Amino acid sequence: MEHFEPLIVAFCCHYCAYTAADMAGSMRRCYPSNVHIIRVPCSGKVDAFHILRAFQKGADGVYVAGCLEGDCHFKNGNIRAARRVAYVKKMLDEIGIGGERLAMINMSAGMGEHFAATALEFTEKIGRLGPNPAREAMQGHRQASLG
Repeated sequence: MEHFEPLIVAFCCHYCAYTAADMAGSMRRCYPSNVHIIRVPCSGKVDAFHILRAFQKGADGVYVAGCLEGDCHFKNGNIRAARRVAYVKKMLDEIGIGGERLAMINMSAGMGEHFAATALEFTEKIGRLGPNPAREAMQGHRQASLG
């Protein structure tokens, strides 16, 4: 079997998780280059549609990274995000992609080391799970529509 390099999409809140990612870079803490960061104003702004769209576009794993609980710059955005992630995990189980491919992560801006470690751990976990089952289905659908 050929080497599988999972595609990870990380929705990171501007104030904490994105700053932690930036700090990881400043500290020269490496994390996998296949983690694609999307900066959002608040993790609470990440809708179920955004998460599902990432999987539809071929992401093998997705995580939403927000502020520590009780420390959200928008009061309770991270709590809304956690509820939304839990809801979408159930949905992913029901449609056959698997809820374990989605995670909610909380961190503060000063946790650069934690950001890098989390990105690596999540990438390894998704690597063990293998490719997103929806990716093959979508490729097959595209092939059928072209032919």
